[in-house]
Amino acid sequence: QVQLVESGGGLVQSGGSLRLSCAASGIVFGLSDMGWYRQTPLKQRELVASITIRSAPNYADSVKGRFAISRDNRNNTVYLQMNSLKPEDTAVYYCYAIIGGRTFWGRGTQVTVSS
Repeated sequence: QVQLVESGGGLVQSGGSLRLSCAASGIVFGLSDMGWYRQTPLKQRELVASITIRSAPNYADSVKGRFAISRDNRNNTVYLQMNSLKPEDTAVYYCYAIIGGRTFWGRGTQVTVSS
């Protein structure tokens, strides 16, 4: 059974930092493209960052220079380091994994940035 479990969300002041983690099980992590989406009640789900099996990152323009995605294949975990957070980064952040043409999702973790 595939499981993606996010952690690290919370409440932070504008300009602060958070590090999200996504622990994966039930998949061959090293063969999975991974990433993070976020969603707010008023916006469509937005791709925040992704990382390929060769650790090539990709970022949304809105987070370039502030967020960094990384992966630890030994521990089956993908991370999202978020710096210089802004109120508009407030959202539920979802981890995903793509392998064999299938996409798996975590349940999300809330990030709230106060002004």
